[in-house]
Amino acid sequence: MIRVLLVDDQAVVRAGFGVILAEQPDLEVVGEAGTGPEAVAAVRRTRPDVVCMDVRMPGGDGLAATRAIVAEHGDAAPAVLVVTTFDLDDYVFGALEAGASGFVLKDCEPEELVDAVRRLAAGEGLLQSGVTRRVIEEFARRRGSAPTPELPEPLTERETEVVRLLAEGMSNAEIAATLVVEVTTVKSHLGRAMTKIGTRDRVQTVVWAHRNGLGG
Repeated sequence: MIRVLLVDDQAVVRAGFGVILAEQPDLEVVGEAGTGPEAVAAVRRTRPDVVCMDVRMPGGDGLAATRAIVAEHGDAAPAVLVVTTFDLDDYVFGALEAGASGFVLKDCEPEELVDAVRRLAAGEGLLQSGVTRRVIEEFARRRGSAPTPELPEPLTERETEVVRLLAEGMSNAEIAATLVVEVTTVKSHLGRAMTKIGTRDRVQTVVWAHRNGLGG
């Protein structure tokens, strides 16, 4: 079972999401929260796999809550899926910088929400269609972000190339075609690179890549 925590200041939104997710045999809503601080406490209490996080909440915003959750739990932190009405680059960029693994809009179809939760639980990360390219361009524009410290085990030349192509918005299949290798080989290189970098999913790997001058 995939354990899900719902965070939104509107009870009706939480209820609606709860109904959608509860219909799925592999998903379980383990808790709800109406503010950022409540979300941080709820994660500590319920240990979810995925947090569906609103951005704007009067009692404490979702970006600050996401930063706190990632800082407190580190590699064991749940994947954070930002679900918001605001299709604005700054919100998407801020969410990913805070440590979120995905982003969808509240007006997405129910099956899109379910798919997003499953994908984040599987460590894939997600940006809703049409958002990815704008986010990548924004990362490139904001190169002022400080690079991370030198890796204990540096990436190989091929791992670096795979991460660079990923940061340019390519899928595994597109990377494989570009490098003339099998998709399974790309997945293997990417998996080893993510282990060295310390990222949980593809989206956060893109964040790392742009902070460190790869891609864009």
